[in-house]
Formats: sequence, structure tokens, C-alpha cells
Amino acid sequence: MSRPAASDRIRRLLSLVPWVASHPDGVAIAEVCARFQIPEATLLADLDTLMMVGLPPYTPDTYVDVIVDDDRVRIAPQWFDRPLRLTAEQALALVTAGESLLSVPGADPDGPLARGLAKVAGALGVERAVLEVDLGRAEPEVLGLLEAARDGHHPVVLDYYAYGRDERTERTVEPWAVYHDQGSWYVQGWCRLADGERVFRVDRIHTARALDETFSPPDEAPTLGVFDPGPDDPRVTLELAPSARWVTEQYPCQEIVELDDGGRRVTLVVTAAAWLERLLVRLGPEARVVEGPEDLVGAGRRAADRVLARYRSTPGDPGSTDGRGPEALG
Repeated sequence: MSRPAASDRIRRLLSLVPWVASHPDGVAIAEVCARFQIPEATLLADLDTLMMVGLPPYTPDTYVDVIVDDDRVRIAPQWFDRPLRLTAEQALALVTAGESLLSVPGADPDGPLARGLAKVAGALGVERAVLEVDLGRAEPEVLGLLEAARDGHHPVVLDYYAYGRDERTERTVEPWAVYHDQGSWYVQGWCRLADGERVFRVDRIHTARALDETFSPPDEAPTLGVFDPGPDDPRVTLELAPSARWVTEQYPCQEIVELDDGGRRVTLVVTAAAWLERLLVRLGPEARVVEGPEDLVGAGRRAADRVLARYRSTPGDPGSTDGRGPEALG
């Protein structure tokens, strides 16, 4: 899966273009790399992509003009000064998306993007301060430590909660990248415990500490998704009610088939039974496992039975009789 890495690259480009374009004489490549925390090879690859960005009818005057001269880069998007007509909904979406872009490392909070957002918000009659963009609940201290460790190439020891396996582990990670995707912060790097490349959600890190030693990061971090399935991971097929179609938007599905009643049949990769159990309990009657390994087909029922048994064993619950749960759970 490359979607998280691709979206991270797009965010970087959307922040990089107005910042570099605001310097008519260009910016040193080393300065751009330092500001946006990327190696030179990544920047040059981004600029190659940017040269192919334009507007219909895709004539030379509609493309972003990127000039790399020796150790400097200049960007002159020739259509930035053209009038832009937006509906109120489009303008509000633009302001909201722009606010999230200002959180990207290297973005200028007082630069052209911020000034443009202020003008659009003013035209809408809304205050930018009242627009709350949720970028995850990562602890600032942990996030700052991870970013400093990434910049200084120091391994970090994480006390980490793995949601899928429902367990806490202590692991040493060499952080390559810290990024935001779909409402959460992630750290990508080499996990010494797993002896492989991994991605971790920052809000599931209980504590983190950096080690004095250093490591050598790759020239460019490999593309990893938030979830990177392996070829041997088991698959399950679910039939979802129309009200459960959100599953296909929130989780990566390997196959999606539309059903006559408006529902969907989907195939999911499962790396841990605990994750599937949580999903099935959450969905309840809105989902049914129709195909998969024998130990996973009944995962939802087994999890529900454990929850019900725990509920019934708790004395003094409101609505219970002799320690039993409500009739609705029976």
C-alpha cells in the first residue's frame, strides 16, 4: 500500500510550492531540504513530478514552471494569479484543508498560504480560529521526541500498545519518518524487535526515550502504508449491510462487490484475531463472516460471548438481576 506515503508527499508539495514561489530569486536546495526535512534526492524527485502538473489544455503556459539552477530552485506557477471562483462549500473545504497543511513541517504560518486562507475565510465571513482541524491526539512531548530522534538519527525505546494484538511491548525503533495521515500521527522506521520495517501510531505510544547511539537511515525511506499486509496473512470475506459500507472507506479491502440490497461483500486481510473480533463486535448484526479460516469465522460470536460473560459476572450492574446482564444481551 502506497497511499499514506503518496498523501504525505502531496501535502509536502502543497506546502513547498507556495513557500518557494514566494522567493522570486529562488531558494538554495539545501535550505529547502532542511526546512521540509527531506533528503536532496527526495526533493529532486518531487520537483520532477511538479514539472508535470498543469491545467487544461496543458499548453506550456499552464504548467508549473520549475527551474533548478546549480544549487537553487525557483518555482513560478503561472496560473496562481488567475481569478478563482469557488462555491461557499468549496471555499470552506479549501480553508479547512489549508489549515491542516499549515501543520506540515516546514510550512510557513505567516507565509502566502496562511495569508491566502485568511482572505478566503474573510470572504466567507468565518474566523479561522474557530475552525478546528483534528490532527490526532499524539502527546506533544512524545511527538517532539520522535521528531528530534529522527533528525538526530537516534534510536528510540517505545512502550507501545499494539491494537490488533491487544498487547503492550517494549521495542527499539530507528525512526526514519514522522508524518500525519487520516487524522493520526505515525512514525516509520526499522523495528529491532520485529527485525523489519514498521509503522507505529504515535497516540498508542505510552512512553518514549531516545538512546545516545546513532543509526544510519536509508537515503529515502521505503514506501510503507499504515497497514502493510503480507502474502501469508489470512483473509476473511464479510457481507456488510448498507449501514456498514463505511468499513470499505476506513479499512483497506482487497475486493469489494456491490450487493443488490445496497450492502457490500468485502475481503479483508487479518493480521490478528483481536482486531477482527473488535470490528465484528462493533458491527454486530450489520456484518456476517461468509468465508475465511475456521478460527476466524466465529471470531465475532466468541468475542461477544466473552463480553457478555464479563458483564454478567459484574455484581451490582444497573438493570441486572442476581449479577446477570440485561435481557437484551442474553
